[in-house]
Amino acid sequence: MFNEDSIEIDAPPQLVWDVFSDVERWPEWTASVTSLTGRDGSALAVGRRFAIKQPGLQKLTWKVTEVDPGTSWTWVCRSPGVAVTARHYVTALPDGRTLVRQELDQRGILGALVAQLTVTRTKRFLAMEAQGLKARSEQLSRADGPHA
Repeated sequence: MFNEDSIEIDAPPQLVWDVFSDVERWPEWTASVTSLTGRDGSALAVGRRFAIKQPGLQKLTWKVTEVDPGTSWTWVCRSPGVAVTARHYVTALPDGRTLVRQELDQRGILGALVAQLTVTRTKRFLAMEAQGLKARSEQLSRADGPHA
């Protein structure tokens, strides 16, 4: 099952990327993540693993499979019968704004069942993350002053 969410943010792409890719700080700006800890370091890099705890879910380990600095990253979580791929995109828009898109693709023998059982929570968490990222990025952008 495939879910996605996107949001336009009134902040420059580099600032949004800096906030979004500093994944260990996600619990500061989204209630969809209780804790997020790098197991191999805090920076996003291919092969690095991150332990993520979300409300109502068990702690899961996600492994980074792709990083295009300033633009996108992908991480994957595997458990018996389930493979989840999460992609994160940061795209420049006119006038210094940014489009952020998140995609969550749940597959595997049990993946479709898990996806059906959690679809409401998944969509809610994606929206919470988008709104939290928007609020944090715009707050920091205003603190930095006008961008052109």
